[in-house]
Amino acid sequence: MTDAIRVIIVDDESLVRAALRVFLDSADGFELVGEADNGADAVTLVRAVQPDVVLMDVQMPTMDGIEATRRLTQEFPGIKVVALTTFSAERVIVPMLSAGASGYLVKDTSPDRILDAARLAHEGGYVLSPRVAKELISSVQSGDGTAPRSLGRDEELTDRELEVVTLLAQGMSNAEIAAAMFVSEATVKSHLGRITAKWGVRDRIQVLIRATQLRLVTLS
Repeated sequence: MTDAIRVIIVDDESLVRAALRVFLDSADGFELVGEADNGADAVTLVRAVQPDVVLMDVQMPTMDGIEATRRLTQEFPGIKVVALTTFSAERVIVPMLSAGASGYLVKDTSPDRILDAARLAHEGGYVLSPRVAKELISSVQSGDGTAPRSLGRDEELTDRELEVVTLLAQGMSNAEIAAAMFVSEATVKSHLGRITAKWGVRDRIQVLIRATQLRLVTLS
């Protein structure tokens, strides 16, 4: 039996926290280990309980979810943050993902979808609500209407690295990419590590955004 995924909820609305608490308490494979109503308290709580996944609101008092996510992913590189918010505008989505969030869901998402997102994030994948994906695609593919810049020599990907990015754009986790490429999961992580180093980005979702901006892949 695998260990339960340890989750904290961060939201300034008590009703939202109560609903998420019910979902998590009734789901197999999850353990709710704490709640916070603002980003500053979330950072303190994460330091104390070391969760695997944080379900993070964006707009909160004291410290918003974007700053809290940035601090958490810098201090705890292995932590996964899934944004869960009412805001689906590009001006909020891109900063949240750039801060290190592994997914972005709007609050009308079904409970099963939220739990699936937490599982997928824990496994190294990412998830976006359809409305969020549409906004993100519009943002990174439209840009200012100019052609994408060329990659510098030190930014160019090998064929295998490009294959990893292409499979990543299909929403695959590291394990799924490894199976599709007939390599080990460690090899996939090694490829992703080299890609993030070449492009100067922090994580897989930023790799995805950069690859889309460069038109190396297409989000669907």
